[in-house]
Amino acid sequence: MLLVAYLDDARVRNRALGARDHALIDPMIERSDNTAATRVLQFVGARGVYGVAERAGMRRFSLDPAVWGLSRIDAADQARFFLHLDSHVVARHRAAAMHLLASVTPSQRWGIGRLSLPGWQLYFKGGWGAGTGEVEHQVVLLRHGARRVALAVLITSSPSHAYAKQTLQGVFARLLRHVGVLLAPV
Repeated sequence: MLLVAYLDDARVRNRALGARDHALIDPMIERSDNTAATRVLQFVGARGVYGVAERAGMRRFSLDPAVWGLSRIDAADQARFFLHLDSHVVARHRAAAMHLLASVTPSQRWGIGRLSLPGWQLYFKGGWGAGTGEVEHQVVLLRHGARRVALAVLITSSPSHAYAKQTLQGVFARLLRHVGVLLAPV
């Protein structure tokens, strides 16, 4: 949501992205850099983030501007948002946004990022509570030609980060089998 708000901001939407833009948004998405995310929120403000939520039809989103990690989301809103994520990004920056969401660093490719999905393009983002397992979530858009599948899994109170990562992978594998996405052995 922060990425979309940034790319849609009036100071950014009608110009090419430069090195300063990429130094901010790339680490936020590719390696979940919290400092970069905080800077983006300061840039776009609560109004920018709520604008994204409103345009995406989110019903239960609530931003905590002081501690953005305490903001409230729900799986239905996130899946709905990701299903047409590319349409929420201004056309000029759509390819850059989708490239970032397909380029999460290998060390953070757990859960959905560990599944082998032949023929499917994977765009995802996750979050977690400082490696505790207390809060873990991932949201994904899968594209295969004209087919699109979006899923969000939010979990709390796992005994550890390792357990939560395994739980996310297992839940996504089961959900994807039920919507007809074929998984290859990993």
